[in-house]
Amino acid sequence: MAGGFSALGPKTKNLVVAGGLTGFVLGVYYYTMHAVGGTDELQVAIDKFEDLKKKDAAESAAAATKPSAPGSS
Repeated sequence: MAGGFSALGPKTKNLVVAGGLTGFVLGVYYYTMHAVGGTDELQVAIDKFEDLKKKDAAESAAAATKPSAPGSS
């Protein structure tokens, strides 16, 4: 095996490179998904914001429907 990689045909070389790149990309994807997948901080922040928005809307609706005191106007 004196030739090594250069002894392979062009299509075979392309397949070897494509396989190596595919393996690398899948490895990076797998690592990233497992490194980031454990935290759900963004969804927690979105839920808190929506709860505050609903609470504020309910308070403003209650204030709008609250009758004013007699004689004040």
